[in-house]
Amino acid sequence: MAAPNFDDKQEGPDLTLRVLGVDPGLTRCGIGVVDIERNRRATMVAVGVVGTSAELTLDKRLLVIAKAIDEWLDLHQPDVVAVERVFSQMNVSTVMGVAQASGVVIAAAARRGIPVALHTPSEVKAAVTGSGTANKDAVTKLVTKILRLDAPPKPADAADALALALTHAWRAGNGMGAASGSGSLTPAQKAWAEAEAKARRKR
Repeated sequence: MAAPNFDDKQEGPDLTLRVLGVDPGLTRCGIGVVDIERNRRATMVAVGVVGTSAELTLDKRLLVIAKAIDEWLDLHQPDVVAVERVFSQMNVSTVMGVAQASGVVIAAAARRGIPVALHTPSEVKAAVTGSGTANKDAVTKLVTKILRLDAPPKPADAADALALALTHAWRAGNGMGAASGSGSLTPAQKAWAEAEAKARRKR
């Protein structure tokens, strides 16, 4: 399936970038989809958590995550996937689980031609709260406010996935976001960034 793009869309107020954020993990894998307009207004499309039991073998746990990611990608057809970058200060077992789940997500996106961006926890916290050392409660509170939600997304993995999506969209809008392994923006990201830049100049 070809990744959606804006090549055939006319510029207008409805021009949006759809980002699927993933907070990877074997026990809980948070997934969130957000639409961001060129004026940075963000709307949540969907959010959820895929869980696997530690009693299952590794291959079966990864298969559960793979099937779920496939369903989310096919259903929501994001322009880009944002995944949390493995953090070196995690303990070894946590790093392994995050890395394995991340690999499943990245491969699923690659099969569909969807670009992938990686962001560290500090980058996400700074983008959403203004502080790279903010705690999870602060991130959840701001995500709830930014997306105009009636209640905070739960568990924290769900809020983190939405925060990842917001982070990438905002950075891409500033011309900073890039696909993993690529030095340039995708056509969709370029179109959104150009439209957002024009909107800023009109303010």
